[in-house]
Amino acid sequence: MCKSPSPSSDLPPDLGAALARIRERAPFVPELAIVLGSGLGALAACPEAAAGFHLDFTELGFPAQTVPGHTGRLIFCELEGRRVVLQAGRFHGYEGHPMALVTGSMRLYGRLGVRAVVHTNAAGAVNAGFRVGQLMVLTDHINLMGGNPLTGPNLEPGPRFPDMTAAYDPDLRRQLHGAAAALGQTLQEGVYVAVPGPSFETPAEIRAFRVLGADAVGMSTVPEVIVARQEGLRVAAISCLCNMAAGMLPQPLSHLEVLEAGAAAAGAFEALIRAFLKNLVL
Repeated sequence: MCKSPSPSSDLPPDLGAALARIRERAPFVPELAIVLGSGLGALAACPEAAAGFHLDFTELGFPAQTVPGHTGRLIFCELEGRRVVLQAGRFHGYEGHPMALVTGSMRLYGRLGVRAVVHTNAAGAVNAGFRVGQLMVLTDHINLMGGNPLTGPNLEPGPRFPDMTAAYDPDLRRQLHGAAAALGQTLQEGVYVAVPGPSFETPAEIRAFRVLGADAVGMSTVPEVIVARQEGLRVAAISCLCNMAAGMLPQPLSHLEVLEAGAAAAGAFEALIRAFLKNLVL
């Protein structure tokens, strides 16, 4: 049973109940949470994860996952000597879910006592210098989802107006680059623009995003990052560039392409995460 001094009385009843279940059943308080996005769930099948403690989203009172590539469970395990929780799947606004659910796991991690979270996602490359299959560390984001997950009553003890100047922790980014260099990997970095989805973007939108300074585009992560920062979590994020964005190649886009590219990059992604954890300083 894990215990945490973090307050939970201000959480909505459903999240409060989920937090109570985790505290009752999870074997430890993780140092780090890793959110596995579309096509990047292979890490959840590694030997350490297979031997870990599994807690399905439905056991926490959350809905079942509906997006292919998102299994929907928390896995508490030890990777490279670090206690982590792997979040295999996430909820999206385009599924019709409220932002409180989309970002709910960040509230749980903040109150549980997790110190940092690594978000991962599948994204389309907007930067013409990038290529499919590469990994990109997020340096910043542009929120075009049409709203902010902090809208509404403030959940104490988080600040009403959290600072987003360094939403993506510079030191964690440095450590990710160090891990990539040790492996001989090429790790891109850039700005991620978040859109509501679920349709892929138009070529005109991609041209506009490039003018705004975006390097990659996706349909997740940003609401979770905003809430994670309000909860006091250190944040890093990695995009797997699973396709060139609309209009950059003479071919249509599909989610199957995204999943296939993510699967192809799974080995490099797992190696990066393991090297990062092995020398992680929090």
